[in-house]
Amino acid sequence: MHPNEALFANEAFYLAFAQADYDAMQRVWSEQGELICIHPGWAAITKRDEILASWRGILGNAQQPAVTCYGARAVSMGDCVAVVCYEEVAGSVLVAINVFVEEGGRPRMVQHQSGPCGSPPEKPSRDQQLNG
Repeated sequence: MHPNEALFANEAFYLAFAQADYDAMQRVWSEQGELICIHPGWAAITKRDEILASWRGILGNAQQPAVTCYGARAVSMGDCVAVVCYEEVAGSVLVAINVFVEEGGRPRMVQHQSGPCGSPPEKPSRDQQLNG
């Protein structure tokens, strides 16, 4: 899998999150193999049905603050690609890692973990994002 494919899949993950689209979130996650999801402050979840149940709860929560992603960088790691990025949530910044593998000819998430970031990079301005 090319790192750009994982970056695209990472964007799809955050779009599903932003739009509270459970069906899209289901499509992001792998249907095969081992999975890991660690939401900030939660214990690790390793079963697909439990991971999706956690997302159903998060996406269905009317009080869930908006989450935006910035600074995504993809790193090839053998058969997978890890995307490291920053999540802005209610004025706080978390650092996240999202790992993707190829499944059925497209990238699918096998790991998501995010947690507090003590010294995050500055979020680029809209002009910086548009101009690369």
